[in-house]
Amino acid sequence: MNATHSASIQARSQVSQNLARRDFIRSSGIGFSGIALASMFSDDSLMAANLTHFAARAKQVIYLHMIGAPSQLDLFDEKPELVKRDGQPCPAEVTKDRDFAFIGKTSTLAGSPYKFSRHGASGQSLSELLPNLARVVDELAIIRSVHSEEINHAPAQMFLHSGFGRGGRPSLGSWVSYGLGSENRELPGYVVLLSGPAGGAGTSLWSNGFLPSIHQGIQFRSQGDPVLFLSSPEGHSSADRRRVLDALSALNREQYAASGDPEIATRIAQYEMAYRLQTSVPELMNIDGETNETLELYGAKPGKSSFANNCLLARRLVERGVRLIELYDSDWDHHSNLESRLSKKCLETDRPIAALIEDLRRRGLLQDTLLIWGSEFGRTPLRQGAEAEDSKLSGRDHHKDAFTIWLAGGGIKGGVSYGSSDELGMDVAENGVHVHDLNATILHLLGLDHERLTYRYQGREFRLTDVHGDVVHNILA
Repeated sequence: MNATHSASIQARSQVSQNLARRDFIRSSGIGFSGIALASMFSDDSLMAANLTHFAARAKQVIYLHMIGAPSQLDLFDEKPELVKRDGQPCPAEVTKDRDFAFIGKTSTLAGSPYKFSRHGASGQSLSELLPNLARVVDELAIIRSVHSEEINHAPAQMFLHSGFGRGGRPSLGSWVSYGLGSENRELPGYVVLLSGPAGGAGTSLWSNGFLPSIHQGIQFRSQGDPVLFLSSPEGHSSADRRRVLDALSALNREQYAASGDPEIATRIAQYEMAYRLQTSVPELMNIDGETNETLELYGAKPGKSSFANNCLLARRLVERGVRLIELYDSDWDHHSNLESRLSKKCLETDRPIAALIEDLRRRGLLQDTLLIWGSEFGRTPLRQGAEAEDSKLSGRDHHKDAFTIWLAGGGIKGGVSYGSSDELGMDVAENGVHVHDLNATILHLLGLDHERLTYRYQGREFRLTDVHGDVVHNILA
């Protein structure tokens, strides 16, 4: 444990003497969960305690989650043999002892209709659907060998985010907030932006689970109230709300002194945060002040709700020190009409994602910001709806055994391809990366040891990666 870590723990202990001893011991664990509690009763500087296990390579995270699972075989994982055998029956041995979500054991091989080309100094292979991402491909570490344990959307989304295929566990963002605290007292440490409906596991994807609720992800909205119920009721001024909050705070502090319940302290802090958000969030969400060049780069339009706007807002949130920002984009579940639907989604997302990388880079923020692009699983190399006479009307089923996720920015070695799937894209052929390995690597880049970032609940120590996970060192700079 380094000296900074030890000193921060001592500081938090001094300001937490009025906590009930049993709750302080329970919440402190290895020295992480006390951050939030201490910051509620002490100087604001403790909110940025930076209690890392070792030197961090990234300070913040932008997670781009494509809800429904894009087809890696049509975007990132070129398969000439699959294209060559397009329309042929899939060999029985390939599907033996394997479960799919909707298609049966016998199916037709489906090669990609899209052309792949090599780009950048690294020669990374990308589909023609990603012309803008091709410009920044040398910033990416593309992992083509990710595998999961869940085959349906909601369980797989929860497994990716919490290391567990059912609800009740903290999300990645909540673990990061718990481990590192916040760098901005005016904004939450964990912010969620949606383009389209949440779908799948819904709001459980940014749940704090059994962690203190201060670590819950907060959804911001591009239209209307940026945060639900943030505005003062009609006819009530900011001064009115201040008087109400002061009265509530006094009552809550009395209750806290009597019970020592950490959730009461959280309630006090959240009321104060909501009051500050009334000023900080409207300014943040207003992109009118961005230059025309920047708006054009992203394809963003002030006053609108879109993935492009959310990418620009993610950069603004990074500038303000928000620890983890997650963008959820819907409608990637292409069981049918894949050609038309995938092309449409790429038109909506390729430009703003590339713009986000370029914008962060030119502002000197990319080196400290880790970007992650991915989904809960991938798509099969088999055609779904093979009975359709026109293959353009078909799609691909869920596939958990070999899919693609890429990372860029803080601590990542750009221009790297890691792992591979077999010639048909059915199984991992080399250097498999389990979801637990991915999450271990993300925490490692933030200076957190995934084996030591734990929280005691119901008599045992829990962690994001359960009892698994290995850091993928080959993609680190």
